[in-house]
Amino acid sequence: QVHLVESGGGLVQPGGSLRLSCAASGSFSRMATMAWYRQAPGKQRELAASITSAGSTNYADSVKGRFTISRDDAKNTGYLQMNSLKPEDTAVYFCSAGVVLFGGTTYSGWGQGTQVTVSS
Repeated sequence: QVHLVESGGGLVQPGGSLRLSCAASGSFSRMATMAWYRQAPGKQRELAASITSAGSTNYADSVKGRFTISRDDAKNTGYLQMNSLKPEDTAVYFCSAGVVLFGGTTYSGWGQGTQVTVSS
C-alpha cells in the first residue's frame, strides 16, 4: 500500500511562507492526482489545492493566489508552497494522493498531517 508522509509545517508569522512536502512510498507504478487538504479544530476538512498527473491545478478560493501546488514525479513527492500566510490558514494540513498500482487499480491514501500555525 501507499504511505504518505507530510513535512514542513510549523509556526510562522502572518505574511510569512512555508513549503510543505508530501513523500509517497510503496509499491505503485505512478502517482495520479494528489491534493492538499486542511482541517482546523472543530471544522470540516476542506480541499485547499489539487494537481493532476498532467499538471492541471485547482485551488480553493481562500488560498488562490497565495498557495502553489506542484509535484516531482521522479521523487514521488508533492509540494505546497504557502505564501502570504494568514491566521485563518492555521490548520492541520494533510496530503492525499491517488496512486496507480501495478495491476492498474488506483488507490487513494492519506498522510497523517502536519501542523501549520500562523500567529504573531
